[in-house]
Amino acid sequence: MALTYKDIIVAVDGSDEAKWAFKKAIAIADRNDATLHLINIIDTRSYAAVEAYDRSIAERAQKYAEELLNDYRNEAVKAGVANVEIHVEYGSPKTLIPRDIAKKLQADLIICGATGLNRVERFLIGSVSENIVRSAKCDVLVVRTPEHLQG
Repeated sequence: MALTYKDIIVAVDGSDEAKWAFKKAIAIADRNDATLHLINIIDTRSYAAVEAYDRSIAERAQKYAEELLNDYRNEAVKAGVANVEIHVEYGSPKTLIPRDIAKKLQADLIICGATGLNRVERFLIGSVSENIVRSAKCDVLVVRTPEHLQG
């Protein structure tokens, strides 16, 4: 049984929670000499209705995701992580990350930020991190943002 990680996924979306998860992911990837997979999921449900009228929304979302991931990749490389890959996917982060992406990348660790949903939202839809924990076949680290850094 291996006690090191080789392929680590970290889901990033531009939020403070994701940034904090990313910082932890850098340290873990560096210690394990692992490949760090930076993932951004463009949640198609959030703009499907609008997109029928405005094609450029999808293009802007793709461009934002690529810029975000490239910035993160540069930061990870500067911090000493040799292998960093970026992935932009479309769909629902709740199901794509723990099932499809983790399987495709043969991930042995998924790192994500604890999402800032209120109790009612969690009850109705559940958080992305909860779904990842429930559905993933590999280890999952849910990173809590320190209180003094929360807006």
